[in-house]
Amino acid sequence: MNWYVAKIIFRIVSGDGNHNPQFDEQLRLIEAGNEAEAFEKANSIGLAGQDSFLNAKKETVMWQFIAVTEINGIADLNDGAELYYRLHEAQDATTYIEHAKHRAVLIGRVIKTDLSV
Repeated sequence: MNWYVAKIIFRIVSGDGNHNPQFDEQLRLIEAGNEAEAFEKANSIGLAGQDSFLNAKKETVMWQFIAVTEINGIADLNDGAELYYRLHEAQDATTYIEHAKHRAVLIGRVIKTDLSV
């Protein structure tokens, strides 16, 4: 068996949907014999993850499965092993770095380094 990381995307719709579109991108660890099997398992997870419930405002919230958009094989499950990557080309390096640092602050894991451009 092999290990894969699958990206599964859901759309979240609250009430009448009159809000900015919201999407949940999940990375899931999948054990499968090959990439096709991993895709099928990830697709099943996505379908099973669809749900609807009432929020505090008594509005229906729906999680709609959109798609499995990526399947990436993992060579080894070791401490520090790379599970996922995405290359990103930014229009402005400073803005991208500021955004990344802001996200790091939000999760409380800022490492003090000089990432100046």
